[in-house]
Amino acid sequence: MTNIKKPIVAITIGDPAGIGPEITVDTLTNQKVYEESNPFLIGSVDIVKRAMEVRNCNFAINKIEKPSEGKFQYGTIDVLETGDYDCASIEYGKVQKLAGQMSYDYVVKSIELGMNKEVDVVATAPIHKEAIKLVGVKQPGHTEIYGELTNSPYALTMFNCHNLKVFFVSRHKALKEACDYANKERVLDCVQQIQNEMVGIGLTNAKIAVAALNPHASDGGLFGTEEADHLIPAVKAAQELGINAVGPVPADSVFMLGLRGNYDAILSLYHDQGHIACKTYDFEKSITITWGLPFMRSSVDHGTAYDIAGKGIAGTISMHEATLVAIDYWKKKQAALVAQS
Repeated sequence: MTNIKKPIVAITIGDPAGIGPEITVDTLTNQKVYEESNPFLIGSVDIVKRAMEVRNCNFAINKIEKPSEGKFQYGTIDVLETGDYDCASIEYGKVQKLAGQMSYDYVVKSIELGMNKEVDVVATAPIHKEAIKLVGVKQPGHTEIYGELTNSPYALTMFNCHNLKVFFVSRHKALKEACDYANKERVLDCVQQIQNEMVGIGLTNAKIAVAALNPHASDGGLFGTEEADHLIPAVKAAQELGINAVGPVPADSVFMLGLRGNYDAILSLYHDQGHIACKTYDFEKSITITWGLPFMRSSVDHGTAYDIAGKGIAGTISMHEATLVAIDYWKKKQAALVAQS
């Protein structure tokens, strides 16, 4: 991948009342980010300056109106603004309508740049669901916003945690609803989408494990019928399509087997099933990748942390990881395209 150009990376600073500005500023003090990419922030200069004070960062700021104006030099933070806001009114640690508007505007700008092919990768700092709701945003979070505003055929969530690639049939649903949601059709759709994305990064025969829903994969129907009614038929249908799918594999062992390298990807049936496994293994290096968009998109998997915002104590490993992992996947996609041409 040495001949592949550096991607242009937009990093949205998230809710200005949370830790997003400070962890994104800190990410741009990581020299490796500049070695691997041409990064800049989408945010507000005054908010970035405040975050730099919090992080004791004395870098220069280069205000830009488009990515092509970026210096992309270590020691300078390029910032692309989305509007003129009353930044002085933003208080750390509080749900505010203006903060919700600003964080949403940053996201929309990143989508605009991605759709125009002005950026290759977008890494997002956390937004606050209540704050964006105050300005009328209907989508519950980042993934749904990116999926809808890009008109993508799907927006498939993957947790990346070291060598684990964990995908999800559903995310923010009540558990009872999520169990019913994971039917044959949806599981098969997800397996096909995973296969498509794995081929896109050069894994042409990825082994995809489908997690079971019930204990011991229901032990032949002793503990539920979901495996027999939906999961086994979905796996068989995927195999008939030439996909290297296996399962359902009991959820109490599938992630451990994945860590051992038995599987290239794992399909978790609901939010906590996969999140608990990854976050227990390494909370800070469990980051989100959204597949299916016209550009690579990643995110930290933690919230705005209002309780510690502005105190300079927020952990920054996850934002660094989200940025670097997204860059790595983008490069793998470019390498796969070259290999296929």
